[in-house]
Amino acid sequence: MTKPAYPPEEARGLWVYLEQDQGRLEGVSLELLGKAREMADSRGMAVTGALLGDQVSALVQEAIATGADEVLVAEHPLLRLYTTDGYTKVFSQLILERKPDILLLGATANGRDLAGRVAVRVRTGLTADCTNMALEDGTGLLVGEVTGFGGGVLAYIKCPDHRPQMATVRPGVFAPPQPDASRRGKVVTVPVDLSQEDVKVQVLEHVTGQGLDITKAEVLVAAGRGCRGDFTLVNELASLLGGEMGVSRVPVDQGWASRDRMIGQTGYVTRPKLAIVCGISGAFQFTVGIEKAETIVAINLDDEAPIFEQADYCVVDDMFQVLPPLIEAIKTARGGNGGRQG
Repeated sequence: MTKPAYPPEEARGLWVYLEQDQGRLEGVSLELLGKAREMADSRGMAVTGALLGDQVSALVQEAIATGADEVLVAEHPLLRLYTTDGYTKVFSQLILERKPDILLLGATANGRDLAGRVAVRVRTGLTADCTNMALEDGTGLLVGEVTGFGGGVLAYIKCPDHRPQMATVRPGVFAPPQPDASRRGKVVTVPVDLSQEDVKVQVLEHVTGQGLDITKAEVLVAAGRGCRGDFTLVNELASLLGGEMGVSRVPVDQGWASRDRMIGQTGYVTRPKLAIVCGISGAFQFTVGIEKAETIVAINLDDEAPIFEQADYCVVDDMFQVLPPLIEAIKTARGGNGGRQG
């Protein structure tokens, strides 16, 4: 077994990596601060945010308002844009110097990249893509819940001997907390030892896509195998309701839909006010991404489909028989114009 970089008895506190992009904190970092605050309060622990970048100190107060007791700010021109080498070196040094007990990161593209590199650098384990987390009674160990084998197994993972206990969580798994502008916290500016020789990759251009984000949709109309690749009605209903179309894994695997619309264990975790689920059987791999919807309406030909166990309203029928009259009823109720509304 690899020898830990520092023993558990020297570890203190619960850290959240505050991922930022162009002067804005990523939503998943705020979600993690809320969950960290909840766990820390149950054990009398402090929550520390780790913020790396260049000229990012303006983001400190938002982190404190969302739950951080302390924010460590590491600023350097070479940290303006994310690079694996630069961020890994600075963050690993910070961890080894200050020895956190628990470290949480968002499972974004950059967060996943950084988490794996840092875990190797500081010789610890990493529980990836948690669907829930808790502190174990008695020991206080972080227990990460993850799914496996297509959702057929729930595994509970902990790291008793190495520190920090690291976990990543995808956006949308936890609800974002309500910020409290009256909260006060400590701000610590940390020195950064970084040179151009440490950064092997030079970023020539940074382009942020303005694509779809179904995690922010208040209404989702989701389709699966039962749509047989025809999303015409699903798209029309989603548009009428001011929502977005989502899909299960089958349409993505079949090439019928893009991955940015996929809901579930290997897609996105969503929290819409209304989810209309059409032609999706409802295996756990999918329902983990929709179960936190306020209201779920399920339409499926199979009266024993697992999705009906999750749904608030169940319709046993073909989606192609149900959706047309539903769409017409909405248009009629709106005076026949069918305008898009929230």
